[in-house]
Amino acid sequence: ISDRKNARAGSLKEDVCEALNVTVSPGPTVQYSEGDNATLYCHISQKRKTDNLLAVRWVFAASPTQEHLMIKMTKFGSVQYYGNYTHNFQKQRLHLLKEKHGTMYKFLILSLQQTDQGHYICKVQEIGKHRNKWTAWSNGTAATEIRGERLLISNLYVYAVFVCSIGIISVLLFTLVILCQSLLNRRRSTGDSGETVTSVTSMSPLQPKKVKKKKEKEKLEQPPAIPPKITEENLTYAELELMKPIQEAKGIPSMTVYAQILFEENKL
Repeated sequence: ISDRKNARAGSLKEDVCEALNVTVSPGPTVQYSEGDNATLYCHISQKRKTDNLLAVRWVFAASPTQEHLMIKMTKFGSVQYYGNYTHNFQKQRLHLLKEKHGTMYKFLILSLQQTDQGHYICKVQEIGKHRNKWTAWSNGTAATEIRGERLLISNLYVYAVFVCSIGIISVLLFTLVILCQSLLNRRRSTGDSGETVTSVTSMSPLQPKKVKKKKEKEKLEQPPAIPPKITEENLTYAELELMKPIQEAKGIPSMTVYAQILFEENKL
Protein backbone atom coordinates (compact mmCIF):
# COMPACT_ATOMS: atom_id res chain seq x y z
CA ILE A 1 0.00 0.00 0.00
CA SER A 2 2.82 2.39 0.85
CA ASP A 3 4.48 1.69 -2.49
CA ARG A 4 1.28 2.53 -4.29
CA LYS A 5 0.98 5.78 -2.38
CA ASN A 6 4.55 6.70 -3.20
CA ALA A 7 3.98 5.87 -6.85
CA ARG A 8 0.88 8.04 -6.95
CA ALA A 9 2.73 10.88 -5.20
CA GLY A 10 5.60 10.57 -7.64
CA SER A 11 3.29 10.60 -10.60
CA LEU A 12 1.52 13.63 -9.14
CA LYS A 13 4.83 15.41 -8.64
CA GLU A 14 5.82 14.62 -12.21
CA ASP A 15 2.51 16.01 -13.42
CA VAL A 16 2.94 19.16 -11.34
CA CYS A 17 6.55 19.69 -12.38
CA GLU A 18 5.81 19.19 -16.05
CA ALA A 19 5.88 22.68 -17.56
CA LEU A 20 3.34 24.34 -19.78
CA ASN A 21 4.32 25.54 -23.21
CA VAL A 22 4.24 29.34 -22.86
CA THR A 23 5.44 31.86 -25.44
CA VAL A 24 5.31 35.64 -25.53
CA SER A 25 5.02 37.74 -28.65
CA PRO A 26 6.37 39.97 -29.96
CA GLY A 27 9.80 38.95 -28.77
CA PRO A 28 12.45 38.48 -27.65
CA THR A 29 12.70 42.28 -27.92
CA VAL A 30 10.26 44.93 -29.05
CA GLN A 31 10.74 48.64 -29.59
CA TYR A 32 8.23 51.41 -29.05
CA SER A 33 8.19 55.18 -29.00
CA GLU A 34 7.29 57.18 -25.96
CA GLY A 35 3.53 57.63 -25.73
CA ASP A 36 2.74 54.56 -27.84
CA ASN A 37 0.56 51.67 -26.70
CA ALA A 38 2.29 48.31 -26.26
CA THR A 39 0.49 45.00 -26.83
CA LEU A 40 2.03 41.78 -25.51
CA TYR A 41 0.55 38.31 -26.09
CA CYS A 42 1.01 35.27 -23.87
CA HIS A 43 0.29 32.02 -25.75
CA ILE A 44 -0.40 28.86 -23.73
CA SER A 45 -0.59 25.26 -24.92
CA GLN A 46 -0.22 21.63 -23.67
CA LYS A 47 -2.50 21.79 -20.67
CA ARG A 48 -2.57 18.67 -18.57
CA LYS A 49 -6.34 18.58 -18.48
CA THR A 50 -8.85 20.48 -20.53
CA ASP A 51 -10.95 21.16 -17.43
CA ASN A 52 -8.07 22.79 -15.56
CA LEU A 53 -7.97 26.55 -15.10
CA LEU A 54 -5.13 29.02 -15.69
CA ALA A 55 -3.80 31.82 -13.52
CA VAL A 56 -1.76 34.36 -15.50
CA ARG A 57 0.65 36.86 -13.95
CA TRP A 58 2.67 39.62 -15.63
CA VAL A 59 5.87 40.60 -13.86
CA PHE A 60 8.03 43.63 -14.67
CA ALA A 61 11.80 43.33 -14.20
CA ALA A 62 13.77 46.54 -14.56
CA SER A 63 16.86 44.45 -13.77
CA PRO A 64 17.43 40.68 -13.36
CA THR A 65 17.44 41.04 -9.57
CA GLN A 66 14.33 43.24 -9.25
CA GLU A 67 10.96 41.80 -10.20
CA HIS A 68 7.63 43.46 -9.48
CA LEU A 69 4.26 41.77 -9.89
CA MET A 70 2.07 44.05 -11.98
CA ILE A 71 -1.22 42.34 -12.77
CA LYS A 72 -2.84 38.94 -12.38
CA MET A 73 -5.85 37.16 -13.81
CA THR A 74 -7.12 34.50 -11.44
CA LYS A 75 -8.41 31.09 -12.42
CA PHE A 76 -11.92 32.55 -12.25
CA GLY A 77 -11.10 35.39 -14.67
CA SER A 78 -10.92 38.32 -12.22
CA VAL A 79 -8.10 40.87 -12.63
CA GLN A 80 -6.00 42.04 -9.68
CA TYR A 81 -3.34 44.79 -9.46
CA TYR A 82 -0.29 44.80 -7.23
CA GLY A 83 2.24 47.23 -5.78
CA ASN A 84 2.46 50.66 -7.36
CA TYR A 85 0.09 49.50 -10.07
CA THR A 86 -2.89 49.65 -7.72
CA HIS A 87 -3.17 53.43 -8.27
CA ASN A 88 -5.96 54.62 -10.52
CA PHE A 89 -3.55 56.12 -13.03
CA GLN A 90 -1.69 52.83 -13.41
CA LYS A 91 -4.93 50.83 -13.53
CA GLN A 92 -6.06 52.89 -16.49
CA ARG A 93 -2.80 52.11 -18.27
CA LEU A 94 -2.78 48.32 -17.73
CA HIS A 95 -5.34 45.88 -19.18
CA LEU A 96 -5.28 42.06 -19.22
CA LEU A 97 -7.74 40.25 -21.48
CA LYS A 98 -8.47 36.57 -22.24
CA GLU A 99 -8.80 35.48 -25.86
CA LYS A 100 -9.18 32.26 -27.92
CA HIS A 101 -10.89 30.11 -25.32
CA GLY A 102 -8.27 30.70 -22.69
CA THR A 103 -5.24 29.82 -24.82
CA MET A 104 -4.03 33.39 -25.34
CA TYR A 105 -3.92 36.40 -23.01
CA LYS A 106 -3.45 39.95 -24.25
CA PHE A 107 -1.63 42.47 -22.07
CA LEU A 108 -2.03 46.18 -22.95
CA ILE A 109 0.21 48.97 -21.68
CA LEU A 110 -1.06 52.41 -22.65
CA SER A 111 1.03 55.58 -23.01
CA LEU A 112 4.49 54.12 -22.62
CA GLN A 113 6.98 56.06 -20.53
CA GLN A 114 10.74 55.96 -20.12
CA THR A 115 10.34 53.97 -16.90
CA ASP A 116 8.47 51.21 -18.78
CA GLN A 117 11.64 49.94 -20.43
CA GLY A 118 12.65 46.49 -19.22
CA HIS A 119 11.69 42.82 -19.26
CA TYR A 120 8.08 41.63 -19.07
CA ILE A 121 7.58 38.07 -17.87
CA CYS A 122 4.39 36.06 -18.31
CA LYS A 123 4.02 33.40 -15.62
CA VAL A 124 1.24 30.87 -16.08
CA GLN A 125 0.04 28.31 -13.60
CA GLU A 126 -2.33 25.45 -14.42
CA ILE A 127 -4.71 24.79 -11.55
CA GLY A 128 -7.07 21.85 -11.15
CA LYS A 129 -9.02 20.04 -8.49
CA HIS A 130 -7.48 17.03 -6.82
CA ARG A 131 -9.47 15.38 -4.04
CA ASN A 132 -11.71 18.44 -3.89
CA LYS A 133 -8.76 20.79 -3.48
CA TRP A 134 -7.26 23.26 -5.95
CA THR A 135 -3.74 22.27 -6.73
CA ALA A 136 -1.12 23.44 -9.23
CA TRP A 137 -0.61 20.95 -12.01
CA SER A 138 2.01 22.72 -14.11
CA ASN A 139 3.81 26.03 -14.63
CA GLY A 140 5.15 27.97 -17.59
CA THR A 141 7.19 31.13 -18.06
CA ALA A 142 8.12 33.30 -21.02
CA ALA A 143 9.45 36.82 -21.33
CA THR A 144 10.06 39.66 -23.73
CA GLU A 145 11.89 42.96 -23.51
CA ILE A 146 10.67 46.44 -24.31
CA ARG A 147 13.51 48.68 -25.37
CA GLY A 148 13.58 52.42 -25.69
CA GLU A 149 15.76 52.83 -28.77
CA ARG A 150 12.91 54.40 -30.64
CA LEU A 151 12.34 56.62 -27.66
CA LEU A 152 15.87 57.90 -28.10
CA ILE A 153 15.33 58.31 -31.83
CA SER A 154 12.17 60.29 -31.21
CA ASN A 155 14.00 62.42 -28.67
CA LEU A 156 16.80 63.00 -31.18
CA TYR A 157 14.23 63.97 -33.78
CA VAL A 158 12.65 66.44 -31.38
CA TYR A 159 16.10 67.77 -30.50
CA ALA A 160 16.98 68.19 -34.19
CA VAL A 161 13.73 70.03 -34.84
CA PHE A 162 14.41 72.24 -31.84
CA VAL A 163 17.93 73.07 -33.04
CA CYS A 164 16.68 73.83 -36.56
CA SER A 165 13.97 76.11 -35.21
CA ILE A 166 16.54 77.94 -33.07
CA GLY A 167 18.76 78.37 -36.14
CA ILE A 168 15.90 79.77 -38.20
CA ILE A 169 14.92 82.16 -35.42
CA SER A 170 18.54 83.33 -35.04
CA VAL A 171 18.79 83.99 -38.79
CA LEU A 172 15.57 86.00 -38.72
CA LEU A 173 16.80 88.02 -35.74
CA PHE A 174 20.11 88.66 -37.50
CA THR A 175 18.32 89.95 -40.61
CA LEU A 176 16.11 92.17 -38.45
CA VAL A 177 19.16 93.62 -36.72
CA ILE A 178 20.80 94.36 -40.06
CA LEU A 179 17.65 96.05 -41.36
CA CYS A 180 17.37 98.17 -38.23
CA GLN A 181 21.00 99.23 -38.50
CA SER A 182 20.57 100.20 -42.15
CA LEU A 183 17.47 102.25 -41.32
CA LEU A 184 19.30 104.02 -38.49
CA ASN A 185 22.22 104.79 -40.77
CA ARG A 186 19.88 106.26 -43.36
CA ARG A 187 18.16 108.42 -40.76
CA ARG A 188 21.51 109.62 -39.47
CA SER A 189 22.69 110.49 -42.97
CA THR A 190 19.50 112.45 -43.66
CA GLY A 191 19.80 114.22 -40.29
CA ASP A 192 23.41 115.22 -41.00
CA SER A 193 22.49 116.65 -44.41
CA GLY A 194 19.68 118.71 -42.85
CA GLU A 195 22.05 120.14 -40.26
CA THR A 196 24.53 121.23 -42.89
CA VAL A 197 21.79 122.93 -44.88
CA THR A 198 20.56 124.85 -41.86
CA SER A 199 24.06 125.93 -41.02
CA VAL A 200 24.62 127.17 -44.55
CA THR A 201 21.36 129.08 -44.56
CA SER A 202 22.11 130.59 -41.15
CA MET A 203 25.57 131.74 -42.26
CA SER A 204 24.49 132.95 -45.69
CA PRO A 205 23.52 136.52 -44.64
CA LEU A 206 26.91 137.07 -43.03
CA GLN A 207 28.88 136.09 -46.10
CA PRO A 208 28.33 139.30 -48.20
CA LYS A 209 29.91 141.50 -45.49
CA LYS A 210 32.98 139.35 -45.40
CA VAL A 211 33.15 139.35 -49.19
CA LYS A 212 32.91 143.16 -49.29
CA LYS A 213 35.65 143.57 -46.74
CA LYS A 214 37.86 141.17 -48.63
CA LYS A 215 37.28 143.05 -51.89
CA GLU A 216 38.11 146.39 -50.27
CA LYS A 217 41.31 144.99 -48.81
CA GLU A 218 42.26 143.58 -52.20
CA LYS A 219 41.65 146.97 -53.85
CA LEU A 220 43.81 148.75 -51.30
CA GLU A 221 46.59 146.23 -51.58
CA GLN A 222 46.60 146.21 -55.37
CA PRO A 223 49.10 148.63 -57.01
CA PRO A 224 47.74 151.35 -59.28
CA ALA A 225 47.13 150.30 -62.80
CA ILE A 226 49.75 151.32 -65.31
CA PRO A 227 48.23 153.03 -68.33
CA PRO A 228 48.98 151.36 -71.61
CA LYS A 229 51.63 152.83 -73.87
CA ILE A 230 50.27 155.02 -76.66
CA THR A 231 51.83 154.51 -80.04
CA GLU A 232 52.57 157.45 -82.28
CA GLU A 233 50.29 156.08 -84.95
CA ASN A 234 47.25 156.76 -82.81
CA LEU A 235 48.25 160.26 -81.73
CA THR A 236 46.38 163.38 -82.90
CA TYR A 237 47.95 166.76 -82.53
CA ALA A 238 46.07 170.02 -81.73
CA GLU A 239 47.11 173.63 -82.29
CA LEU A 240 45.88 176.20 -79.79
CA GLU A 241 45.61 179.92 -80.58
CA LEU A 242 44.55 182.50 -78.09
CA MET A 243 42.37 185.33 -79.39
CA LYS A 244 41.03 188.36 -77.68
CA PRO A 245 37.27 188.59 -77.70
CA ILE A 246 35.46 191.48 -79.37
CA GLN A 247 34.39 193.97 -76.82
CA GLU A 248 30.68 194.60 -76.97
CA ALA A 249 30.91 197.96 -75.35
CA LYS A 250 33.71 200.31 -74.98
CA GLY A 251 34.93 200.89 -71.62
CA ILE A 252 33.64 197.56 -70.31
CA PRO A 253 36.49 195.19 -69.77
CA SER A 254 35.89 191.52 -70.45
CA MET A 255 37.65 188.76 -68.57
CA THR A 256 36.65 186.03 -70.96
CA VAL A 257 39.39 184.54 -73.14
CA TYR A 258 38.46 182.38 -76.12
CA ALA A 259 40.58 179.64 -77.60
CA GLN A 260 40.43 178.07 -81.02
CA ILE A 261 41.62 174.52 -81.38
CA LEU A 262 42.60 173.22 -84.78
CA PHE A 263 43.21 169.48 -85.25
CA GLU A 264 45.67 168.09 -87.73
CA GLU A 265 46.35 164.50 -88.41
CA ASN A 266 49.92 163.44 -88.34
CA LYS A 267 50.74 162.27 -91.76
CA LEU A 268 53.40 159.66 -91.84
